[in-house]
Parts: sequence; structure tokens; C-alpha cells
Amino acid sequence: MNVLLMHPDRDFDLAQNLPWNAQNLVEDLDLNTLFNTMAQKDQWLFDVARTSVLSSLTDPNTIQYRQHILQDCLKNPSTIRNLYGIATESMQEERKIYFGIFNSPSSVLYRSVQVLELFVRMLKKLANIAREEAEKFESEGFAQFFAMLIKEFDDEYFASLNTRLNDLRFPNGMLISAELGDGNRGTHYILRRPHDVHAGWIHRLLAAKSLTYTYSISDRDESGDRALSALRDQGLNLVANAAAQSADHILGFFTLLRTELAFYLGCVNLHEQLTDRALTACFPLPSGPEQRCHHFNELYDLCLALRAEPAPVGNDMCAENKELIVITGANQGGKSTFLRSIGIAQLMMQCGMFVPAASFCANVCDHVLTHYSRREDTAMNSGKLDEELTRISEIVEHITPRSLLLLNESFAATNEREGSEIARQILSAFMDTHIKVFFVTHLYEFAQDFYNQGRDIVLFLRAQRQDGGERTYKILEGAPLQTSYGADLYHRIFAGTPLRPGVAEHGSDNAVPSGS
Repeated sequence: MNVLLMHPDRDFDLAQNLPWNAQNLVEDLDLNTLFNTMAQKDQWLFDVARTSVLSSLTDPNTIQYRQHILQDCLKNPSTIRNLYGIATESMQEERKIYFGIFNSPSSVLYRSVQVLELFVRMLKKLANIAREEAEKFESEGFAQFFAMLIKEFDDEYFASLNTRLNDLRFPNGMLISAELGDGNRGTHYILRRPHDVHAGWIHRLLAAKSLTYTYSISDRDESGDRALSALRDQGLNLVANAAAQSADHILGFFTLLRTELAFYLGCVNLHEQLTDRALTACFPLPSGPEQRCHHFNELYDLCLALRAEPAPVGNDMCAENKELIVITGANQGGKSTFLRSIGIAQLMMQCGMFVPAASFCANVCDHVLTHYSRREDTAMNSGKLDEELTRISEIVEHITPRSLLLLNESFAATNEREGSEIARQILSAFMDTHIKVFFVTHLYEFAQDFYNQGRDIVLFLRAQRQDGGERTYKILEGAPLQTSYGADLYHRIFAGTPLRPGVAEHGSDNAVPSGS
């Protein structure tokens, strides 16, 4: 049985390998805030959210397949929680069924029958939900899932299954046949269907009789009882294995159902948090990886919004056919926050989620890569610039022409001229291979040089600063400036002059304006 709620043609693999830079993405984009909000203290939800978000899809059709399913989930959250609860309960109750000390065919069969009886009850609950709720769901994924449940698990099927499970409890004893082999040892043990004890007396009277010999074992005959148990296990071996495999198969179905529903339940939890905070969300429009499009309205840093009050300022951008977006401007003007919002939205779009914006469209990427400044190496094994270049080298080994790279204050660990030259050479190489890059930088020499070239594939954005030094946290299109207005910070810190009344700071570039 397949669930097919995460992919139209295959099951979701929770044990799949994560991208090589998964930990960097988590740290640079503050993704644990996203995962914790989705999980709501459920470790299974956290693990599924982490794997799903970090394992990006590259097929727009599959992304939209998930989007349609998620739209159904947002319309019917109680049904999703019921389905997830049934799958979870099935797995928990299965673990409580005692296996026994000895792994004999008798004990295996006994436990397997108990597990199958549990699963029959749970499958009946799923089938009932499918019959009652199927009309409320419109997506292709849920349509085929509910259709499978209704077709496979009707009343006739459950009645037949319960009869077979009752037979495996052998209320009227076991009927086993065997042959004599070498040395008069038993061989070819076969469990036979028992005689029909409910047949009428005429049928029993006229039925063919076979010659039988009966031998009874005394209650105190321990050796005879052990021998009889060995004979019984020989006959039960094949049936016990089949029952155990059936139980494992259904357990695998419930595990897979719980896993795939966990992603959507996490999205429902996140959406409810956004709704409570009056935050905007939309379903993005993914385009093919061969295109270069990136435009949105009111995009904001989701993880910052989940951690801080009030909501961060949203930004607009239209970057059609752009491969390099250079972001400059005033310190603490929202540049790093803007860059994080780009990375988070891209990952959310490529796992089939909604994104924190009023509208969003972008091409899918093979990889999302980040290169953020790191703290100084306290062990003094290498300088900061060496460490940055080492990470860039590692990125170059994994990057593809259809990747998205986010650079935040890279190559700033040296002087202006040297840092600009390093950035110029590296960014030129990325542009030659058509890699899309967002670059937050204070390297004016680099930015001005690229601006003067006037290349159509380069877009320049700038953090807005008003005449009085106030930050609006808006990122607008504009030419690079030679200053980053560090004097504003000096006056604020040492002269006590506020940048703007009612502004709360969250790190160097995480400022959140009051009332926005």
C-alpha cells in the first residue's frame, strides 16, 4: 500500500541523505525557529520538517502537487490531525504488544495475530474517514489516497479478515499433516484447514471417514509436551512467517502515512501561528530551473517574524533575467534580514510549502548555498580570510549552474582593494556559469565597478536610509553608495541619539520597526 502524499509516484524517504551544507543552512537562515514552530514539541514532526525543507524538490510539477495537497490540509485541519493520530496510535500500540522471551513460531504467530487485530481496527477508522471526508478534498494526492482506502477496505474485506484472524487462534485445535522421512523423522509439515464444526449433522454423517489413531499426552508428561510443541511449531512455521510479514507490511504503511502527514501537519501548525500573528502567506509560483526569474511582494524574514514583535518590514523585488543581485547600503538597514528572507522563501517553495509574502515567483534551483561571515578562529589555525576562502572552495566543489548562492559580507576580512578584487574574480566566474547570486556587501570598489559595467543581468539594491539617519528597513533598487553610514551607529551608541523612536534591535541587521 502506498500513501503518495509527498510524491505522485514514490514514497517519501525520511532517512534520505541531507545536502552536504545542511548545517550551514540551518545556522545561517535560523531554520531551527521554523522547524520548532512546525513541530510544536513533537520530535517526529521536527525530524520530518527538517528533512523536507532541506531536501529541495527541483520539479515544479511535484512542488505544485504538494501545494494542492497542502491547500486541502489547510481547509481540513481536523481531518489531517485525525489521520495523523490514527497512524501514531497504531505505531504506539504495536510497540506495547509483548513479543515473548522465546522467538518460536507459536509466539511469533500469537503476537502477529494481536498486531493484525489492532491494525484491522485502525484501518477501519481510516476507511470510515475516507468515506465521510473524501468529498471535502480536491487535490490529486488525497483523491487517490481516499479512493485506495475505500476500494481496498470495504465491509466485506474486514469481515473476511476477522474470520481469518479468528481461525489463526485455532479455537478448535490445529490440524497438521506430516510425512515420514529418513530415519522415521517427520518431514513436509503442513498446517491444514480444520474441519468445519458448524456443518450439519447430515453432512458430518455422510462425509468420508479416514482412519485415525489418537494418542493423548498426560498433563505431567513434560517431555511429551515439549515434543508436541516442537511438532506444532514445525506446522506453524510458514503461517507464522506469513502473519509476521503481513503485520510488518501494514506497520510500514502506518509509519509512512504518519511520516508524510507529519509534513502537512507541521505546515498547518505554522500557518496557524502566522494567522494568529496576522502575518501574510501565499502559495508561490515555481518556474523551471532553466529560467532566471525572482519577483515578489511584501516578502519578510519568517524566522524573525516568529521570534519578534512586531512583524518585520516586507520588501518587493522584480529580478527577471538577473543572475547577480548586489545589495548595499547603510549598516543595520535590513540587508542581512532581506537575504535570509530570500533563502527561507526559496527552501519553503521548493518543498511545496507556502511562503511568507503577498506574492512570490522564482525558478527552482539544484542547491541553495550560503556563505555568511563567521567568528574569528580562536584557535588561530587560520586567518578569517583563509577560512572564508576555504568555504568558498568547498562551495565551488558542489555548486551547479542551476544553484542559488547567498553571500553575506563575504571577503570583508581584508582591505577594500584586495576584498574587491577577490569578489570581482569569484563573482565573474559564477556569472560565466549562470549561477544566480545574491550578494550583501560593503565593498564599494567592487560594487561600483560592476555598476559601471551596466550589465543587464545585474541588479543593484540598496537599504533605504532617510536624511535624518532613520532606517526604514526597505530594500529598494538603487546605485551603490560609497558610505555605509557607520557614523549613524557611532552617534546612536556613544551620543545616545536614537535612529528612530520605537525601534527594537535584534542583532546587527535584524532591526524590527515598531508598528510596521
